[in-house]
Amino acid sequence: MGKKALITGITGQDGSYLAELLLGKGYDVHGIIRRASTFNTGRLESIYADPHESNRRLFLHYGDLSDASSLAGLMRKVQPDEVYNLAAQSHVRVSFDAPEYTTDITATGTVRLLEAIRESGLQPRFYQASSSEMYGMVREVPQTELTPFYPRSPYGCAKVYSYFITLNYRESYGLHASNGILFNHESPRRGETFVTRKITRAVAHIKAGLQDKLFLGNLEAKRDWGFAKEYVEAMWLMLQQEQADDYVIATNETHSVREFVELAFSHAGLDWRKHVEIDPRYFRPAEVDLLIGDYRKAKKQLGWEPRTKFADLTRLMVDADIELLRRHRQGEIRVQG
Repeated sequence: MGKKALITGITGQDGSYLAELLLGKGYDVHGIIRRASTFNTGRLESIYADPHESNRRLFLHYGDLSDASSLAGLMRKVQPDEVYNLAAQSHVRVSFDAPEYTTDITATGTVRLLEAIRESGLQPRFYQASSSEMYGMVREVPQTELTPFYPRSPYGCAKVYSYFITLNYRESYGLHASNGILFNHESPRRGETFVTRKITRAVAHIKAGLQDKLFLGNLEAKRDWGFAKEYVEAMWLMLQQEQADDYVIATNETHSVREFVELAFSHAGLDWRKHVEIDPRYFRPAEVDLLIGDYRKAKKQLGWEPRTKFADLTRLMVDADIELLRRHRQGEIRVQG
């Protein structure tokens, strides 16, 4: 009998890639989704479209990290072998506008889930999605598992709480609980409000003549960008270890937003300077200037390392958004005809 995994945030970028990975390994995958007026399962369509029976091993349950009783009920019902906590209010700029909500979901939601595990009497292995935003105003370069945290946003603060409460449950209750400190990781499934996807989507629309300008904030912010599909492999590897631990998952390269813009527009044959304008509204009240992660521990203990380079990732995302727009417009033509 295969393992059972429970994923919060399964409809997000990481959740959909992780679900595919686990189904491919023979897991029964259970995902928690929030009740909403519209379905938000678009990223899972590739699983449901699979001609094989893998989608029959994907089960979606209504629940919410703001609702402790629903989490406790799901824990008893599913009885998972592994729990991956990927759900969060994860947009850094939005966290300044909605700090209380961000704290409730991203921080308190984690302890609700950990309590649901503890009170169930089960012993699933637990993965907490920690973030490079915890480093904030960085204390050293590159950042490692031992670098002190200095968060610069409500989101970063909430993630620091989740990191330490996960560590606390590991040490207090013997829970196999690991933190993956993931640096920025992107893909064609990235939400359209995040800067990389905002850029590649705009490139596709500008190239097609549907848009002329792209408004951005700080072009000089530097990030360590990797491919999300590879990063979920690291999550799984952490829960296969005999001992729980905390790991930086990164590429050990840093690139500015300006570099991403230049490369994305150039790949589509466009001059970014004709289309990009700076809008002060997109600047954060407190900026994180430089993130670059040292993944040597993950390489040594997990055997994990990034494979997709920054330039290849950028081009991959541009191509995907151009193709997505092409298919969408063909669909509109068929409907109109």
